[in-house]
Amino acid sequence: MKVPFVDLKIQYQSIKSEIDAAIQNVINQTSFIGGSEVDKFEVEFAKLYGAKHCVSVANGTDSLYIIMKMLGIGEGDEVITVSNSWISSSETITQTGAKPVFVDIDPVYYSMNENLIEKRINSNTRAIIPVHLHGQMCEMDKIMELAKKHNLFVIEDCAQSHFSELNGVRAGLRGHAASFSFYPGKNLGAYGDAGCILTDDEALSTKFRMFARHGALKKHAHVIEGINSRLDGIQAGVLNAKLPHILDWTRRRIENAARYTERLKGLEDIEIPVVRPDSKHSFHLYVIRTEKRDELAAHLKANGVETAVHYPTALPNLEAYSYLGHEKSDFPVASSYQDRILSLPMYPELTNEMIDHVADSIESFFAKS
Repeated sequence: MKVPFVDLKIQYQSIKSEIDAAIQNVINQTSFIGGSEVDKFEVEFAKLYGAKHCVSVANGTDSLYIIMKMLGIGEGDEVITVSNSWISSSETITQTGAKPVFVDIDPVYYSMNENLIEKRINSNTRAIIPVHLHGQMCEMDKIMELAKKHNLFVIEDCAQSHFSELNGVRAGLRGHAASFSFYPGKNLGAYGDAGCILTDDEALSTKFRMFARHGALKKHAHVIEGINSRLDGIQAGVLNAKLPHILDWTRRRIENAARYTERLKGLEDIEIPVVRPDSKHSFHLYVIRTEKRDELAAHLKANGVETAVHYPTALPNLEAYSYLGHEKSDFPVASSYQDRILSLPMYPELTNEMIDHVADSIESFFAKS
């Protein structure tokens, strides 16, 4: 049996008529930049998510950069973020002129260890970027408490946590603004790069929109210098076609994760995901941990199962950040886990038979080792 890590084609086939109609509508209207599909997505995503304002942008990386620039973050500032994430979470800090300051991860939940944040705060700190990794929310109560105490901005990176919740509040609705990616493999994915910013602050939303549109809210009326970061019409059409299905797809991800957990919980050689109390983990990824990661991945590949590693090198251990002078021992958990984490196939269309095949293959590997 073949089990791909993610299968975007089967999802397309399940809603083919809706996707095809949305794309054809954009072509018929020739509304390739801006237009009704973009306007519709901003309104409908904000409404479904429970936010007051949605500003669509070209990709999730841009959304982080735009937020920080419009919050006035720049040269001489420091921004705290997590040590295990995609590089967008940190490189955008550098792009503003500020310095990224890394915090190690929680050994159970993989997200930023909120108990280590305060010791990294100093007079130059301007913001915290918690990354809700794998679909699991960070401990936002503690983070917001620290931000209020030290007068810091909180920018939530929700690229992997669409519709995740903690204490009944969705990811992205606690901080000053939230960044979302709609990269094709995300829980809600376009057919190319796409992203957005959510915020309840109307003044901030106006600034975000202006900066992302060359510093103008109306063509040729440039109030400031900005950048070109626009969601194109076809990607918006695809997202509009998918949006009515996202809550059901999220439910199915959670059900698939539960089946994985039930099948794998008795294996002593692996650590399975732990869901934070009073939370809804949206399972963008189902990540296990084992001392025999590479050998297990090879065994699964031989049995038709695709896997991935998120991420093989903790951010402060990358060559890109060698100038900061960190040692692996500065981030012991992230540095240790980078060689042990393995992401199993996870998407709504996984069947029970496919999950069982993955679990059977894992069991057979450890039975022989």
